[in-house]
Amino acid sequence: MITIEIPGFKTLLLRHLVLDYNGTIATDGKLIKGVKESLVQLAQKLQIHIVTADTFGNVEKKTVGIPCTVSILPIHDQDRGKLEYIEKIGKENTVCIGNGRNDHLMLKDAALGIAVIQEEGSAAEAIMTADLVIPHILDALNLLTNPLRLIATLRS
Repeated sequence: MITIEIPGFKTLLLRHLVLDYNGTIATDGKLIKGVKESLVQLAQKLQIHIVTADTFGNVEKKTVGIPCTVSILPIHDQDRGKLEYIEKIGKENTVCIGNGRNDHLMLKDAALGIAVIQEEGSAAEAIMTADLVIPHILDALNLLTNPLRLIATLRS
């Protein structure tokens, strides 16, 4: 678990990290360099979940060696599917990272929602509902291992 007290915002008691796959931790179905190592490190403190439509059909193969739960959602109503997933595991203890339009509900309702903008860009809905917008997944993951950065950005 990671506990972060952010003055004027809230105290985060994080147990879960929920990630979109394509556009968030992968580009064109391939993990972004450095993501695996960061997730292995974070798995010592958080339960890692990858929730995806698996557009390229290879998410389980590409995530071998990462201590995580992979959930492949049906192609339709993915925004609702992702929201239901975090409700099931406890959205009040979940940080979500995503970039797509189908991520906006989980980013909005999670204890902490982070939108990333990378090669695929980020949907306006994701940006508007996230607590933070970060240019790269490794920077977003580093926020969880360097919580003073989160405090500096989110405090009031």
